[in-house]
Amino acid sequence: MAESEDGTEKTEEPTEKKMRDARDKGQVPRSRELSTLLMTLSAALFLYFYGSQIMTDLVNLMTKGLSFERDVAFDTQKLFDLVIAIVIDAIFAIMPFISLMVLVAITSPVLLGGWSFSTKALAPKMSKLNPVSGLKRMFSMQALMELFKAFAKFVLVISLAAAFLYMVFPEVLSLGVESKDFALAHSAELITKAFIFVSLALLVVAIIDVPFQLWNHNRQLKMTKQEVREEHKQQEGNPEVKGRIRQVQRQMSQRRMMQNVPQADVIITNPTHFAVALKYDPQTMREPVVLAIGADFMAAQIRTIAQEHNIPVIEAPPLARALYYNAEVEQPIPYNLFRAVAAVLAYVFQLRDSGKAQKVDFANLPIPEEFRTD
Repeated sequence: MAESEDGTEKTEEPTEKKMRDARDKGQVPRSRELSTLLMTLSAALFLYFYGSQIMTDLVNLMTKGLSFERDVAFDTQKLFDLVIAIVIDAIFAIMPFISLMVLVAITSPVLLGGWSFSTKALAPKMSKLNPVSGLKRMFSMQALMELFKAFAKFVLVISLAAAFLYMVFPEVLSLGVESKDFALAHSAELITKAFIFVSLALLVVAIIDVPFQLWNHNRQLKMTKQEVREEHKQQEGNPEVKGRIRQVQRQMSQRRMMQNVPQADVIITNPTHFAVALKYDPQTMREPVVLAIGADFMAAQIRTIAQEHNIPVIEAPPLARALYYNAEVEQPIPYNLFRAVAAVLAYVFQLRDSGKAQKVDFANLPIPEEFRTD
């Protein structure tokens, strides 16, 4: 069971953020055995198909280098040109093989851990120079696994090499009595077979190492319950900070709402618990809009502002409660309350235009049952 530095057991699977941060730091699963296997197997396949051609080219170069005119041996410039030409031809002869090995070495890590080019991964780490940390790594599970793999590779490679040599020993002895061309081709064939046998040994090690590296990487990234909670808190935001933000947003909304109250045409109250400010301009608006909603202290503030700006205050408890629980600030009133609000606005507009209005029973306005609250 993995443990954190304070001894707490790491029982939780790593989160996506944890794995993403680890990759940014260059901490990805790696298997050297898989890379070695792919390089050895690629070399074996390449030599199997093109080994004879490379061998023929090298033989021709060796022949060219050992058979030249007498005057070349006594002319430094000509001898230098001959050596350069042979070197260039040799490079071109083995370049396909070298290119394949470089390509496999670069791309093989992608099969397990992928690439990691972050600056954090490339930055030097002074902790690696700490001798105490070095001793811990020497006696860690990873170090023991590396030791086991090295011993397993040694045993497997020696065993298969010995078995292979035992099987082809007569062929190796026969190389000395074969013709030059046939012996070279035969040697290339034996080398290719040797590569294949070594690949089989590394295949066994890679089959064991790849699952171990994935398991060990996951084990190293495991988290304690506290780490999971802390990460969740960081992603979701600190509750205290979020609460404070909501409080500030609420205060700003209330301040903006109170600034809109002087524009209202009427204030509908409960009469003391609720207050709703409405505005309706027949020339520019299709329906009445709620400018402010408040309860208790906020309701008192709305009524105070209304008095300061001579805005009519209508006591209509059922309508005030219906608007408080169903309407939203800066939005049109609910459709089912149009008739009740229209009766109030008609009364207010008549009173404003002519100084008198037809009496309205505000306690019994037409409010649907689903909008009635006690």
